Amino acid sequence: MRVFAWFLMIVSLVVWIGGIIFFSFVIAPAVFSLLPSPAAGAVVSRSLGSLHLMGLACGVIFLAATLLTELKRARVLRLLAVAMIFLTAYSQFRITPKMEQIRQAVGGSIQALPPQDQGRAAFDRLHQISVIVEGVVLVAGIGLVGVLAAEKRA
Repeated sequence: MRVFAWFLMIVSLVVWIGGIIFFSFVIAPAVFSLLPSPAAGAVVSRSLGSLHLMGLACGVIFLAATLLTELKRARVLRLLAVAMIFLTAYSQFRITPKMEQIRQAVGGSIQALPPQDQGRAAFDRLHQISVIVEGVVLVAGIGLVGVLAAEKRA
């Protein structure tokens, strides 16, 4: 059971963290460089939603796997995983819907609006928060890998 638990912990982290890295550094920049702004925003929004749901599933799998084996650093591992799950859920169910409401209210491209427009300012603020939240999830995930590596060594 211990080997299976380790397998689940590692795979869930690889999928979750790898997905964040691939989305942030490959997909989003490529889509925005190739597609017009409204279409790019729709693709990125849909992809981010899938990434979040995948992350939530990976987080639950990771937490469950920590219960299948003895871990000296179980509390730290679980705390980081719960923080990642909470932040991912916050982004998916609070930030993203608000951004989508603004996008629909302005009726098209956010980038076509002048910078002083209230809708654009609100969208840009939420986008910055979203990027920060995703960055914190990524850093916490990398920290989780480090704690897991230290656990294996001990």
